Amino acid sequence: MDTSRRDFLRIAGGVAATGALAGVLTQNAGAAEAGTLTPHELPPLPYNYDALEPYIDATTMELHHTKHHAAYVNGLNAAEAALAQARASGDFALAQYWSKRAAFNGGGHFLHSMFWKVMAPPDAGGGGAPSGELRDKIQRDFGGFDAFKKQFSAAAAQVEGSGWGLLHYRPEDDRLIVLQAENQHKLTVWGAWPILGIDVWEHAYYLKYQNRRADYVNAWWNVVNWEQVAQNLQALR
Repeated sequence: MDTSRRDFLRIAGGVAATGALAGVLTQNAGAAEAGTLTPHELPPLPYNYDALEPYIDATTMELHHTKHHAAYVNGLNAAEAALAQARASGDFALAQYWSKRAAFNGGGHFLHSMFWKVMAPPDAGGGGAPSGELRDKIQRDFGGFDAFKKQFSAAAAQVEGSGWGLLHYRPEDDRLIVLQAENQHKLTVWGAWPILGIDVWEHAYYLKYQNRRADYVNAWWNVVNWEQVAQNLQALR
């Protein structure tokens, strides 16, 4: 992974310094073959739980952060610890299971870490429209901000089941593309990185919007932190 992509992972947040998870690897002959682990941690929100009112309610934000995101962090740590234990013992009978758990929980941790940062209270930079290079690239790749917004909203509203609406940057041809993700990791593509995303799992909106996902998506535009999205793009470029 090159330096710019490592920088973006730091921007997404929530990854601690490399080291061994306490109690996972024992002092035995196989432990040397397990490698070290990265203990992932729940990142703090950059604002209070009620800061995105009235568009996203405080109760939803608190539950989303402290329960749902925390569960992905714990699940990722558990999956990576189990895979390390498999390397130490040489028993890979559950490698498929733990690999899937690592992908699911790792996707959830990364996307949520990004999600908190690409939102901001309306009185602190949330909402409006992008400017500068990000605005120009949206104009070039989608024909204008309104066209982009309509496509992104439709993609998010039409995710089948639980998942995400995402704006990716594809370095290969220097383009922005809109994608969906089912769960945290399905329908993803290689060679493109998310720089903006909206969580459309029901836990992200159901307390306030019930089954009206489209209303939640429309309200969410009022808290998009375009400055952070531009920083995510620049880090990848």
